[in-house]
Amino acid sequence: MKRMSLNIISCLLLAFTLLAVSCGKDGDAGPAGPAGPAGPAGPGGPAGPAGPEGTANVIYSDWIDVEVDWDTVHNGDGTIDTFGISGIIDVPRLDQDMLTNGEIKVYFNVNSAADPVIFPLPYFDVNSLVSINPIFYLNTIQLNTNTLDASTYTEGGVKYQQYRYILIPGGTEARKAKIDWNNYKEVQKYLGLKN
Repeated sequence: MKRMSLNIISCLLLAFTLLAVSCGKDGDAGPAGPAGPAGPAGPGGPAGPAGPEGTANVIYSDWIDVEVDWDTVHNGDGTIDTFGISGIIDVPRLDQDMLTNGEIKVYFNVNSAADPVIFPLPYFDVNSLVSINPIFYLNTIQLNTNTLDASTYTEGGVKYQQYRYILIPGGTEARKAKIDWNNYKEVQKYLGLKN
């Protein structure tokens, strides 16, 4: 019996030795197993800085010099008809879609850029009876007035009486904010316009 126990122990030792020697790390790596499920999401990073406020596709001009003059028509019979006084602002982006679906605003700065006093058009001064009315057509804003004094002029190197237009494309849902479109400061703030 002792001999049998010794044989069993010897066989076990031999098996263990063979197993230990045969399990080396010298073989080729096996194929990669399938990817495991994604782990839980980590904490989010800090929020980035706020971007500049946009103008929602609004197109606006710089302050523009406008010269008004007598608007006349030369008839075929050699006579001239005088209709009034007007000035023209060329507006390349005032297309048919803007005319039929958009909003067009024109503002008049009666003072200088450094000390603006801004009125929406149409403009009517009850003291002087001066009026300025815009008419919109393809690529053009025509300013009709009753005085030649509505032109932009320069005094002491400073320009006075400049005009600015704002084109607001249509086709988007109405905004819930109530804006007085005749208040230039409110429009400037709401649309994020510069100067």
